[in-house]
Amino acid sequence: MWLIVGLGNPGDEYARTRHNIGFRVVNELAQRHGLDFSGKRANARIAEGSIAGQRVVLARPQTYMNLSGQAVVGLRQWYKIDPATGLLVVYDDVDLPFGQLRLRERGSAGTHNGMRSIVTLLGSQVFPRLRIGIDRPPAAWDLADYVLARFTPEQEERLPAIIAGAADALELVLREGMAGAMNRINGPETQRGRAGKHRTDDQPAAGGDAAAGQNAGEPSC
Repeated sequence: MWLIVGLGNPGDEYARTRHNIGFRVVNELAQRHGLDFSGKRANARIAEGSIAGQRVVLARPQTYMNLSGQAVVGLRQWYKIDPATGLLVVYDDVDLPFGQLRLRERGSAGTHNGMRSIVTLLGSQVFPRLRIGIDRPPAAWDLADYVLARFTPEQEERLPAIIAGAADALELVLREGMAGAMNRINGPETQRGRAGKHRTDDQPAAGGDAAAGQNAGEPSC
């Protein structure tokens, strides 16, 4: 069984921000396989079903980003999942070029507050994750402003293909396991086909401030 968690902030105002690409990827996967986020458990919306012969639970935490670990730990306990072999977290990463994917079996949380919450509450960095590049903010931008802003129109045009590619990667994990999927997803030819060669710095800032994510009930970077 796999628990696949897409990270994001709840609420329509955040739905199309950079920080919510994890939600959009699990939505795409659910739509492909006729799964419905009609369930609710452990502060998360869930969709249960079968993909590639594997039992799966897709989840979107309904806490704000900096509390994502609460939902993940609750779901792990309910479904009795070993995070090292049955948990896969999908999230945005400012340290990767826009559109680039990286599939890993373990690693640090980096600057991502949602991942920091998960690592802290799980007490381990050993669980698979799919990182989706959103590019670094321009030098004058606050990180919280950047991730809580929408993609540029040019980036939004490219997002359907990127989201589809991320959903393809999740399907590969379910069909072939992590080792086989990493060989396919992390290869240089695959990445060149996805990652952009430039970015646009003229997106207006929106939402958040340098302290975003430090308090309960607020979105987070």
